[in-house]
Amino acid sequence: MIDIVLTTYNARYIHSAFGLRYLYANLGTLQDKTELLEFTIHQRPLDVVESLLQYHPKIIGFSVYIWNINEISQTVAILKQIAPNIVIVLGGPEVSHYPDLPEVAESADYVVQGAGEISFRQLCEQLLNGLKPINKIIKAELAPLTQLKLPYRLYTEEDIRNRIIYVEASRGCPFKCEFCLSSLDKTAKPFELGIFLDEMTDLYQRGARNFKFIDRTFNLKVKSSVAIMEFFLERMEGIPAEENDLYLHFEVIPDNLPNKLKTVLTRFPPQSLQFEIGVQTFDPVIQTLISRRQDNDKTAENLLWLRKHTGAHIHADLIFGLPQDNLENFAKSFDRLVSLKPQEIQLGILKRLRGAPINRHSETYDLRYNPLPPYNILSTRDIDFITMQRVNRFARYWDMIANSGRFPTTLPLILGDQAFMNFMQFSDGLFQRAGSTWKIALRRLFELVYQVMKEQNPSHQAVLKLALIEDYQLSGQSGLPHFMQKQSNTSQKTSKKGKANKRQQQHRH
Repeated sequence: MIDIVLTTYNARYIHSAFGLRYLYANLGTLQDKTELLEFTIHQRPLDVVESLLQYHPKIIGFSVYIWNINEISQTVAILKQIAPNIVIVLGGPEVSHYPDLPEVAESADYVVQGAGEISFRQLCEQLLNGLKPINKIIKAELAPLTQLKLPYRLYTEEDIRNRIIYVEASRGCPFKCEFCLSSLDKTAKPFELGIFLDEMTDLYQRGARNFKFIDRTFNLKVKSSVAIMEFFLERMEGIPAEENDLYLHFEVIPDNLPNKLKTVLTRFPPQSLQFEIGVQTFDPVIQTLISRRQDNDKTAENLLWLRKHTGAHIHADLIFGLPQDNLENFAKSFDRLVSLKPQEIQLGILKRLRGAPINRHSETYDLRYNPLPPYNILSTRDIDFITMQRVNRFARYWDMIANSGRFPTTLPLILGDQAFMNFMQFSDGLFQRAGSTWKIALRRLFELVYQVMKEQNPSHQAVLKLALIEDYQLSGQSGLPHFMQKQSNTSQKTSKKGKANKRQQQHRH
């Protein structure tokens, strides 16, 4: 008999609902009457409702995020029509900042705001005992981390084989960057290291090899960071680098890389580490405005060191649309980051997160956001809507061409000595020809790159052709790119036609 269903929509199947596993782990005696169901945003809400109702639950708890608010809103609306007796409880970042709530909160019976491991269980106990709390909005009770049951044993064999395994060695963040919800935290608190590593041992022994640490500041407490990395290094001992299948993802503070940590990092084999490094902006005036502390020179120095001395994959983030930023100023940050040569640059567009302190700047800097998810910035005092659209396309094409790694030889020809402005011009040309930033087949993309570059840099055609052929073959494609085959066929036809004409002339004479 199932009384409670915990559920959400993940962005992709490979993702796993870490927060729901924490709720489930801390349900105590209610676990036996609870089911955890995960869906993806590609599934129809009608089909999801059908799956949920098969369990005949009394309570359904939804984990609501910016990426699944539309799907959950539709699901709740359908449930309220056909099963109004089921109690709907919402939790997650998208509903945790009263009174700034989405419309779906009005349809829900209860909303749990904040980390809900304790408060959700208490709510379910009350409801199942026939007690209905008066307050619809429930502010979650913050429990010491030592009192929480860890969720790692809830990862199934299927999860370990096919999903990313999310883990956290600490919670919270001491920094106050206003675009981030973690700025609302008072500080960062670690889990007890020995217990955490015991859980990691169990996961590793069960076959987990892809660990994504969601700590906001993994390298804040270097002693713990080193201990965790040493733990994983021990499990790599004796395994040839080419056979290593362990992959670790960390989010790190860019300007905090002391020698103790550097020494450990150099011992990891290539392709075993990924660092997500939030640079966001190199502009000190904007950094001050949004309460971000960052030593820019140290950040640049550390990025260069990581690229030179480790085999780590660097995923660096920049945000476009911050208060007081403009196109020319952002170009300086982008060009500086390109010069540091991270393997990926994620160009993010500012989004309005409910509860984020940056919302205090909306009036002063005329920050105008999309009223629909994902609430992306549409224009600011210094960036008009047309420019914002151009940068959105830039970001998408950058993912396809630069971050994909499919154009290593061609990309430098596109960027030249002014990376941002040259790629912006290229992006404009690409959109003019393609008319879209989605569903462009790889062969078609190579042809488009050639056509745009040929128009914008006609004197570099010969070099461009060689670069594109090299990248095309590196991408796993055989033969010549499609557009060059056309040229080759055209040349052959012209040649044959010329020979035929010559024979005809000889015959006449």
